[in-house]
Amino acid sequence: MMLTPEVLRHRDAARKLVQLRDQLVGLGIAAETRENDSTLMVPRPEPGLPIWVVIEHGGTFYSWDAGQQRHPAHDPQGAALALAKLVERPR
Repeated sequence: MMLTPEVLRHRDAARKLVQLRDQLVGLGIAAETRENDSTLMVPRPEPGLPIWVVIEHGGTFYSWDAGQQRHPAHDPQGAALALAKLVERPR
């Protein structure tokens, strides 16, 4: 496999999503990578749509809620805490 810029970007994004997943799991929140590690699914504990997390802006941000929420990708722990508040918030 040739290491093109596109392949390298995908690998970097996948690594960042795996880091976020690991942080969430460490907080006791279920999360799993999907779509060849290009998205992270965080199910809500009550019925409702899951939260989908992607990497945006050239690998700079974790993004969710259709891009309305984001957090710097160099801080997976902070992103996990932000997502935990959203998932654990009663509706």
